Amino acid sequence: MNSLISSYQTLPHDDLAAFTAPDWAFRSALHLLTQPVDAAISSLLEELGHKAAADRAWMFEYDAELLRFRNTHEWCRSGIPSFVEDLQDAPVTMIAWLQQFLAAGKAVMIDRVEALPRAARALLVEMLRQGDKSVLSVPVFHDGRLRACIGFDAVRAQHRWSSAEVKALFQCAELIASARYGGTDAAHTGAGKADLEPLIYLRKRGGAHGVKASLIVGLRAARNYTEVCLADGSSVLDLRPLALWLALVPQASFLRIHRTALVNLLHVQDVERPSGDRWQVKLRALDRAWPVSRPHRQELRSRLGI
Repeated sequence: MNSLISSYQTLPHDDLAAFTAPDWAFRSALHLLTQPVDAAISSLLEELGHKAAADRAWMFEYDAELLRFRNTHEWCRSGIPSFVEDLQDAPVTMIAWLQQFLAAGKAVMIDRVEALPRAARALLVEMLRQGDKSVLSVPVFHDGRLRACIGFDAVRAQHRWSSAEVKALFQCAELIASARYGGTDAAHTGAGKADLEPLIYLRKRGGAHGVKASLIVGLRAARNYTEVCLADGSSVLDLRPLALWLALVPQASFLRIHRTALVNLLHVQDVERPSGDRWQVKLRALDRAWPVSRPHRQELRSRLGI
């Protein structure tokens, strides 16, 4: 087992073999065998959260490319705020420091969040925003690939989970992986997700055109209309004002960067500061960069994890 390093400790699965784990795996198996997978994960996180004296118990899952993650399940103790809706399609760059250990199959136990190293700056900012004092993260692997992460937050006071508890959470992670990703159902494997993505219909003269939200690169105000820029390099003039589009596009992936523009964060290629106080973003498939106004810069940095 690695020695304590500053405010955190990494724990490889194999190094925990000598410890006698609590009955968490047995309890998790009962949930997973008697309920649908999503409901089982939610209920077992609640039970584990109580057993581990945690204030939150959570699970987040990665996309196929390990570039983004989303918080899929969360339990919070009474009086502890939830942040599950905030972390949807978040860039892995936000948790890059943590990611290096998870990808290597190691659990990470952060005893003192405020003392995280400089390399974990983006993660520190997010954890402090959530009020975390201590955090335990355990990777979830299936077929040799990192699929998700489960863990605990301590908010009311610092907490250090035992090696036996970390071993038990590793066992729970294996059971969750088998139940969630071991079947052939498309809901478990993610197959068919792109084909089932709902369409957003653009209103143009003479009719309407349906596009997937993921293929919209950005939207710009064009007087009373909106120019919708698409991933293939084309654009469509929609007959509605930009203000209405704020309610049409998924908030998890779209962000207002200017009073006249919304961008799809999945298509942001570069964030540039060409001179002085100017900020601009370069979007895939578009030749010209779009300006970022001052009120929206901090949220852009936060959403991109930079």
